[in-house]
Amino acid sequence: MATKTTSAKRKPEPATETSQSLAAQMAAFLKAGGEIQNIPNGVSGQTQGPSRQITISKK
Repeated sequence: MATKTTSAKRKPEPATETSQSLAAQMAAFLKAGGEIQNIPNGVSGQTQGPSRQITISKK
């Protein structure tokens, strides 16, 4: 009898574990003197370079 092996995809971590990890990273960042900035809605992180928007025109 042959043994069939399958490569199962690794399950993602539970959301609670991820949330706890992020909270721990934020606490370490703040403890090391880091600051969290509040960025208003609509502000882009892209400051230079050409636009990547596609313009569709009828010819």
